[in-house]
Amino acid sequence: MSKSSMMLAAALAMVVPTMAAADVLLIERAEQAQRASLPKNGQTMNQVRAEFGIPEQELAPVAGNKPQHPAITRWRYPGYTVYFENQRVINAVLNSPTPVARTD
Repeated sequence: MSKSSMMLAAALAMVVPTMAAADVLLIERAEQAQRASLPKNGQTMNQVRAEFGIPEQELAPVAGNKPQHPAITRWRYPGYTVYFENQRVINAVLNSPTPVARTD
């Protein structure tokens, strides 16, 4: 086996397990999102406040300066963030977990 083939095989041996672990984490995260009770698309800000309470943080709207660029607002709750276009939910997503420093 040539030196370049051995190096390629070694590199693949290091990368493939990492890719498989990332796939598992992504699948687990998707399952968590399906189980989580999150605001639904189309709900108003008042409906979200009434059902989920006051957010930890209400970020200032961005854009909104032109009709083709409507105001987008984010509300952060523990564990998830809600995105609004004007006054209506357009998406709610789980927050990324804080990365843990590896010790190995």
